[in-house]
Amino acid sequence: MDAMSHFLDEIKSSQKSVGNLIGFMHVLIGRKITRRSDLAVVSRGMSWRDMAGHLKKLRWEPDVVRELGLEPSTLPPRDRQRFWYMAISHAHVDSAKAIEGGDRFAIVLNDLGYDVGPPPTK
Repeated sequence: MDAMSHFLDEIKSSQKSVGNLIGFMHVLIGRKITRRSDLAVVSRGMSWRDMAGHLKKLRWEPDVVRELGLEPSTLPPRDRQRFWYMAISHAHVDSAKAIEGGDRFAIVLNDLGYDVGPPPTK
């Protein structure tokens, strides 16, 4: 299992992203994540498509998109990668709200033994 899959599996099983989905998405897309125990780089940021693929592969609960103000039934029901891609596109992961959420989620990840880099600059 690669570092990103292991990381996402840990987040999913601990339910640490619940209540802060936009911050979770912001961190995964735009920030560097490093595992503190061995200084291994988990991610340098990822594309929306890659993130959607990981969420599909791990069978992330689709109902969490309600945190973003989205109704799961309005997103593509049969193609989960497209479902997550559309959810990410509606999340405005570059907004001030997402950056603030990312900062909060970085604190959660710090408690789990990960260091998170600063948000990207425009």
